[in-house]
Amino acid sequence: MAPSIRLSPAARSLFDEPLAIAVQGLGPRQRVTLRTSLQDETGELFQASARYQAGDDGELDLARCPALPGGSFSGLEPMGLLWALQPQKPFWRLVKRDVQSPFLLQLEVFEGHGERPGQLLAQAQHERAFLRDGVRRVPVREGRIRATLFLPPGDGPFPGIIDLYGTGGGLPEYRACLLANHGFAVLALAFYSYEDLPKGMKEIHLEYFEEAVNYMLQHTQVKGPGVGLLGHSKGGDLCISMASFLKGITATALINGSVANVGAVLHYKDITIPPLGINPKRAKVGKSGIADIIDVLNNPLEGPDQQSFIPLEKAECCFLFIVGQDDHNWKSEFFAVEGSKRLQAHGKEKPEIVCYPGAGHYIEPPFFPMCAASMHLLFGKPVMWGGEPKAHCEAQIDAWQQIQAFFRKHLTGKPSETPSKL
Repeated sequence: MAPSIRLSPAARSLFDEPLAIAVQGLGPRQRVTLRTSLQDETGELFQASARYQAGDDGELDLARCPALPGGSFSGLEPMGLLWALQPQKPFWRLVKRDVQSPFLLQLEVFEGHGERPGQLLAQAQHERAFLRDGVRRVPVREGRIRATLFLPPGDGPFPGIIDLYGTGGGLPEYRACLLANHGFAVLALAFYSYEDLPKGMKEIHLEYFEEAVNYMLQHTQVKGPGVGLLGHSKGGDLCISMASFLKGITATALINGSVANVGAVLHYKDITIPPLGINPKRAKVGKSGIADIIDVLNNPLEGPDQQSFIPLEKAECCFLFIVGQDDHNWKSEFFAVEGSKRLQAHGKEKPEIVCYPGAGHYIEPPFFPMCAASMHLLFGKPVMWGGEPKAHCEAQIDAWQQIQAFFRKHLTGKPSETPSKL
């Protein structure tokens, strides 16, 4: 019997779902190298490989067989060949631009454990999809809003969430559509550098975000009385600003967000919040040319920088802070703790804070490979984001469950049936 790769699900799975990988038809205790490859939409190649030894029966099941030292990872890691994918081009991050097409994953099995691949013994292809069958993708161009709404299959209304990314600009849709697969109506909202929106991020007007909140509250497929907000990085402090000043927000989840306004002047009606001061000289650049910018921002508790602290005590919602304790973009844990102190000092409910040791800045949906360093748009050079790949991967899996449970609890009133893994 020739060796073959057995996958479950066989041909296609959702990107945030586990994929079971096994090889059958090998010789007893045969040594092989498994390699995965994936090309992003710009043509950049990501690869991972691991060394294995088949069992006495010639079977190799990644859920039961540990990877041996010498590959991209070692130990018992059933999903290692996905989370360990690394770009062949330095400082390149895996993102999904068109959620309507899947990523195509290539799997190969080679003879032996050499530095160069031995004879090819088996290969397979698998689609990693972003849209569950029946999820509707609706481009939104209403008033000034530039967004995409994802609606789950079936009869609504569904709990509604507005999803914001950070300083990359544009309109990333992949997190929003993966969340919609789990029963939420999710609006991926652009706020700069997209279509006719401002090209840069010098000034931000909250009235634009208010339009998006009202759009969701009035949508027949969105269950009221309020909506949730989900933001990462700069999107996080925008969500805090929205929750502090706008009506109709019930729950706000932040992934490595800041409690101070960062990077742009924020306006709402007659209120102006200046951006937190920065000192670029505090960046440390190592021999690799990668900058560590964790100390660049000023402290929002000191001097004039206190004016940048967002008055989150005005918010009428619950908060969840997801914190990567090895975030090198900024001090996410410090921000979460100070936000919690501020809320409690004003008699507000203590927010949920979930901390992940070994997780860096880009806590993405499950099984996205960790990006250790990439170009920073505002800095103009590669910066380190922090994180240790295995711990970061585990944090992504757990945070994804935490975020869904938080929104289920506060937007539907139903507790989630998925307990935390940590």
